[in-house]
Formats: sequence, structure tokens, C-alpha cells
Amino acid sequence: MTPLEKREQADNRRSLPAALPHLIDFASNDYLGLARSDKLKTLIAENIKDIRPLFGSTGSRLLTGNHPYIEHVEAKVAHFHGYEAALLFNCGYMANLGLLSSIAQKNDVVLFDTHIHASMRDGIALSKAQAFPFKHNNLVHLEQRLKKTAAQRKIFICIESIYSTDGAKSPWKDIKALATQYGARLIVDEAHATGLFGEEGKGLTKKNYAHIVTCGKALGAQGAFVLCGQDVKEHLINFAKPFIYTTALPLHVVATIDASYSIFPNMHQERAHVHDLMRTVNISSPIFPVKIPGNTAVKAYAKKLIAHGFDIRALTSPTVRQGNEILRICLHAFNTKKELCTLKSLLPA
Repeated sequence: MTPLEKREQADNRRSLPAALPHLIDFASNDYLGLARSDKLKTLIAENIKDIRPLFGSTGSRLLTGNHPYIEHVEAKVAHFHGYEAALLFNCGYMANLGLLSSIAQKNDVVLFDTHIHASMRDGIALSKAQAFPFKHNNLVHLEQRLKKTAAQRKIFICIESIYSTDGAKSPWKDIKALATQYGARLIVDEAHATGLFGEEGKGLTKKNYAHIVTCGKALGAQGAFVLCGQDVKEHLINFAKPFIYTTALPLHVVATIDASYSIFPNMHQERAHVHDLMRTVNISSPIFPVKIPGNTAVKAYAKKLIAHGFDIRALTSPTVRQGNEILRICLHAFNTKKELCTLKSLLPA
């Protein structure tokens, strides 16, 4: 039996879904509605008037793809988040892959939450470091791991501030305290927090060894930044293969990121509305998971909700562990309380 046939038998063969723009969106990562914002489009048009009129980037940043405008935006983003430096990658997956595959060396140790994103896992796997998981958001287990690691070795701890499947917040402050106590370097992926949490949407965490900001979710753009010290940035420029060997993002995408950073810090009402929706269903993040075990069952329930006019997507195994399949509901600034309450009435008790 081929791998695809095995997937078919387990009812978890992936395919590209159709867009459903006529439905009420409770599926996308466009938390603030910026991806559909006319204000963002207008500001992008203004930004690109002042940059070199090239549609494509023409090469990697180490060849012909670099531009003063990219460096300007990197400096703007680093300053906004309170870091010395920022390096722009083409997406969050490449940022995590590039950072973790290059920063951890042969004699180093990486400790990671069991729920971290696949991009972090793949980056760790490509590094030469030893890696050990700790139970999801479990401070006791993390400290046990830290105690067993030799003091003379570099230790990296990898977490997300908000986990993309169950929507759980990490106990970041406590984990940072442990990292400080044991001399570990903390790496935090803020993909689902940036724009929605913290002062001006800066996120839930600050002043980590490295901090990943993705632009394709609440920011309504594309790309991702590794926020870090200048020494880490120089290391990535020299050793992060997903950065070195990738064509740079075109300048109109950089202009979109620039425009988003000029807009989302002031979207106080939109952030407040999302948080109000979160309180309505008693959750602490914009991700509302509804567990329906089994690929066939969870996909059938998603189809039922689509038939009622709601765009809801199922997360099936192996994306999640078998038996932990969920409907992943995302809350947005453009959703109404009435829509959310109607949707909630259709969910299993």
C-alpha cells in the first residue's frame, strides 16, 4: 500500500480546499481583518511610490535582492518590539527553520514544549543539538529537564506564546524565570499573539534570546521576523540556509509589512472587540478548539457548519495527534457577538 493509499484508508489524505468567501469567516488567521482592509491597501500604494519600481526582488538578499527599504523596515520592527535587530524571512516556517537549524550546535541542548509548531520541530531536527521535549506548559517537567542538563552546555528553550492548535497561552514569565535561573536561552514564537496582545499589539513576551513575529496572521501581510541581538542576526545571515538560499521577498510585500506596522498598533477597538468575543466563549486566546475525535467525524461536523453558513475548518490527524482532532474556530475583529452565539448553539454540548 502506498503512503497516499494509507492516508486514504485513514481518512486523512490532504487536498487543497476551495475558498469560501461567501461564508462567515471563523477559520482564517486574519484576526484584525487587515488582510481585507482598504486602509491597508491605500497605505501600501503610498509606500511603493517611494521605492524602486521592481515587481520582483531579482535574487537572494546576499546577491541582488537586498534593498535599503528592507533594512529600514527591519530596523522599524526591531525598535517597535524593543530588540536590537530583526531579520526578515519569507514566512514563519522559514524563520523557525533557519533560526533553530543554525543557532544550536553539536554540544548544545534544546528543550521544547510538546505542542510547538512543525517548523520549530523541523528546525531542531536539522540542528546538531540534542533535543528533549517537555510536557505541554508543564513547568515542573521543564525544570526537571533543566536540572539534568550539564551546566557547561548551551541550553535553548523553545515555546510558543499562544499554541496554534489548542489556543493555550504559555506561562511565559515563569518559563523565562526558569531560563534565567538555569542560564538557558529562551526562543518564543509569537505568531498568534502579535497584533492582538500587549501594548499596541506588541505581543505577550519581550526581551527573549529570540522572538519570532509572523506577518501573515493578525498583521494581514506575509513574511516573518526573527527579533534578536545583532550578534544573532549576523550568525543567521551567515549560517541560516533558508535565508541564504532563498529569493528575497519583493518590495511590495515589504511595503505591506511596513503599512501594517503603521496601522495595527492603533487598532485598539478591534483588539478590544476580539477580547470581548473571547470572554463570550470563556477562552484566553482567539483560537477556540472544539474536540471531535476521529477524522471522519470532525470533517463531517465541519461540513455541517459550512451548510449553516460558517467557514470552519477541521484539524485532522496527523496534523494533530490521533484522537485529538478538533474544529479550529478563530475569532476576528469583524465577527459579531450574534454570529458567535449562533455558531456556539450549533456546536456539540
